[in-house]
Amino acid sequence: MNKEIRMFNFEVRAEDTDRGHTITGRPIVFGQMTDLGWYDEVIERGALDETDLKDVRLLVNHNVDMIPLARSRNNTENSTMQLMPDENGLGIRADLDTENNADAKSLFSAVSRGDIDGMSFMFTVERDSWDDPDSEHPTRHILSIRRVFEVSAVNFPAYSRTSIQARGLSDALDSAKESLESERKRLHEIERRKKKIKLMTEVL
Repeated sequence: MNKEIRMFNFEVRAEDTDRGHTITGRPIVFGQMTDLGWYDEVIERGALDETDLKDVRLLVNHNVDMIPLARSRNNTENSTMQLMPDENGLGIRADLDTENNADAKSLFSAVSRGDIDGMSFMFTVERDSWDDPDSEHPTRHILSIRRVFEVSAVNFPAYSRTSIQARGLSDALDSAKESLESERKRLHEIERRKKKIKLMTEVL
């Protein structure tokens, strides 16, 4: 199952709290239509109800080679990142070790200055549906997300043509094409059976 990446211009903030240097943000939002080129996509409310959120890392620009800046393990109080699903999507709060981790310090500074102002996430889809699958620009509804692997603070949250966004978009398009083809085959099979039943009825 293809891992997909979505990058949105959702605000991420830096705060000084009693836990130290913290960033908060929203990498997943429900009900927002996104144009992914040849199709639109909406993540529907309830898509996180059965999602595996047991081990989620905080990265920058989906750089899986870097040391995570925070991590949610079973979303416990001891985790350095808290995941907060709600009726609007998924919020996060991450405690950064800016004293001992230069990358964490750089991220906190960039978010504080407004140089980084978006978030993204890497995930797999469990269940989706399509509106007008035979049209030139159908709409995909993501009904259930199987797993979230990581969330990232990103430089370009709105699908600009950088290499990392292009890779993420390519994976998303491949996954969507597989899903769309499956839906088209299902609908065509239903239509074929209807015609067969109609023909049999006319013969009788």
